[in-house]
Amino acid sequence: MNTLLPDPTPLTMPFWDGLRGHRIRIQYSPSADRYVFYPRAVTPGTLTNDLEWREISGAATLITYAIDQRPTAPPRQDSTPQILAVLEWTEGPRFTSSIVDADPPALSVGMQMEPVFMDDAHTDLTLLYYRPAKV
Repeated sequence: MNTLLPDPTPLTMPFWDGLRGHRIRIQYSPSADRYVFYPRAVTPGTLTNDLEWREISGAATLITYAIDQRPTAPPRQDSTPQILAVLEWTEGPRFTSSIVDADPPALSVGMQMEPVFMDDAHTDLTLLYYRPAKV
């Protein structure tokens, strides 16, 4: 497998299966009454094993970002500038992704973002990126 692509495991497969269907599924803990991300076996903080997979909207807020003018790896030679971001889903968890379809000077912390699903032609993976939400 390409070392720049994720390597799904049995624990993370529901997330990747959701992306393949252009849906975002993350774990939810009823006992903690909150969503968690990244996929794990027990709820952080309580160590309960009640995590279940739920679909979320995918809407997110831009928390911070960096614009990389140099490729982060040789296969990304033609992907500059690359906009690396920390986002927060409406449902709560923060996560990292790349921003696409955006004019870097038009980005601002706090702006609303929407998911972009990109099917990788060389693998069975669908990758999750974000772009500024259409208002």
